[in-house]
Amino acid sequence: MKRILAVLAVFLALGLAQKELRLFIWSEYIDPAILEAFSKQTGLKVRVDLYESNEELIAKLQAGGVGQYDVIFPSDFYVPSLIHLKLVQPLDQGKIPNLRNLDDKFKNPPFDPGNRYSAAYQWGTTGLIYRKDRTAEPKTWGVLFKEPKAPFILMDSPREMLGIALRYLGYSVNTKNPKEVQRAGQVLLEAKKSRYFLGFEGGVGGKNRVVAGAAAYAVVYNGDAVRAADENPGKVAFAIPQEGATLWVDSMMIPAKAPNPEGAHRFINFILDPKVGAQLSNFNRYATPNKAALPYINPQDRKNPAIYPPAEMMKRMEFILDLGKDNRIYDEVWTAVKSR
Repeated sequence: MKRILAVLAVFLALGLAQKELRLFIWSEYIDPAILEAFSKQTGLKVRVDLYESNEELIAKLQAGGVGQYDVIFPSDFYVPSLIHLKLVQPLDQGKIPNLRNLDDKFKNPPFDPGNRYSAAYQWGTTGLIYRKDRTAEPKTWGVLFKEPKAPFILMDSPREMLGIALRYLGYSVNTKNPKEVQRAGQVLLEAKKSRYFLGFEGGVGGKNRVVAGAAAYAVVYNGDAVRAADENPGKVAFAIPQEGATLWVDSMMIPAKAPNPEGAHRFINFILDPKVGAQLSNFNRYATPNKAALPYINPQDRKNPAIYPPAEMMKRMEFILDLGKDNRIYDEVWTAVKSR
C-alpha cells in the first residue's frame, strides 16, 4: 500500500510540474506582461525566483536547484562551467524554431558553439550610474580608483569588477598574466580603503542606492541605469568611462533535471519571437540579440548609445571569456579583495 501511495505521489508531483514553469532569473529582468502572455498562451503558471549574481545561481543549482527550476539566465562566461559541471541539459533545437531569429554573432558563440545548450536572452555593458546633481559625467574610472571624492559602490561580481580595474590599467579583461590580475586586485583594495567606499552590491542594489541619494556613483549594468534615468529625469545618468569596460550576454538554459523541460523549450521559443523579444528589450532597456526584433525596438532606444554603444566605444569594450584553468587566478585575487 505504501509503495502504491509513493508511486501516486510521484505521478501527482509530475502532473503539477507539467502545469507550471519555474524561472530562476536576475532581479527586475523580465516584463511581467510577458509572463502573463506566456501563461495565457500555454496554460502554464509561471513561478519566479530571483538571484543577484552568477555565483549565487551556481550555488543554488549545486544545492538542489538543478531539479527545481526549468529555465535559468547565466552570463556568457559562466556557461562553460555550467556545462562542465553537468548542471544543464542540451537544447532540443527542433522545439525552438525561433532560434533562427538570433543575430549571426549570437548563433555560434565561443562559449557554446552551435547553441547546443544556450540561447541568447539580452546583451549589454557595465558602466557607471551617477548623480547628475552631485558630480560631472565621469570620464575615467579614476573617479573610483585614483582620487575618489564622492560616495561610491562597486559591483559584487568578480570578473566584471576585476575586468573594469584591468581596463583602467590598460590591460585586457581576459588577461592570463597573474601579475596584471594582481595589480587589478590592488586597485580594488585601494578603492576599498577610501572613506567614500560604501561596499559591494549587485547591479540593482547599487542603482537603487544612487537613486536614493546614498551614493554618487555605482558600477551597474547599463539597462538598470537607463531605466533609472527615465524614472528620475535630471537626477541620474549612465556613462562608460574612456578606458572602456566589459560586455556581456545573458543566455537561457535548462537545468539538467528541470521538472518541465517541455515547458522550458516553449518558453525559450516564446522569448525569441520577434515582437516578444522587442517587448523584453523595450522593458529591460538592454540590447536585443534577436535580429528579427530590431524593427520593433523603440526608435529612441535604437539611437541611445547607453544601450547600443557606438562603434568607437565598442573598440574599447571586451566580452568576458571563460579562461578554463586560469579562472583560478581571478578567483584567488577576488577572494583576497573581498576578505581584506
